[in-house]
Amino acid sequence: NDNDGTMLAMNTATRPRAVTTTCKTASRTDKRVKRHQRMRNKIAGTTERPRLAVFKSNEHTYAQIIDDTQGVTLAAASTLSKGLRETLSTDNVNAKTVSAAEMVGKLVAEAGKAAGVEKVVFDRGGFLYHGRIRAVAEGAREGGLDF
Repeated sequence: NDNDGTMLAMNTATRPRAVTTTCKTASRTDKRVKRHQRMRNKIAGTTERPRLAVFKSNEHTYAQIIDDTQGVTLAAASTLSKGLRETLSTDNVNAKTVSAAEMVGKLVAEAGKAAGVEKVVFDRGGFLYHGRIRAVAEGAREGGLDF
């Protein structure tokens, strides 16, 4: 019946409900962390040959020389380092750029040499060896680190 509300209730009761599903795919960060963990199972920094670990965020690039046997960071540099930050601002270079990452590589190599490090193992942190990661590696090589 048109005046009766039962027909309307039946229609709403038989109407299919919206189905919600949960997404089980990993995010880009989760995939990178998983790649990094696989790499870390094979790569470890020793006292003779510490690990040069690189991380990049959307804004900055970070590099550390780490002795994993003692759990100590021997040297570190980033685009947030005071001296490099001033250089970037005077040269009008954005911290996100490849040239800034190369400067980070040179700076961490300089700090590593001051700490007595000559040879390192390169840890790209699950990132592709491309762009800023590659620039850090090339800058560290130019700075005198061997890997």
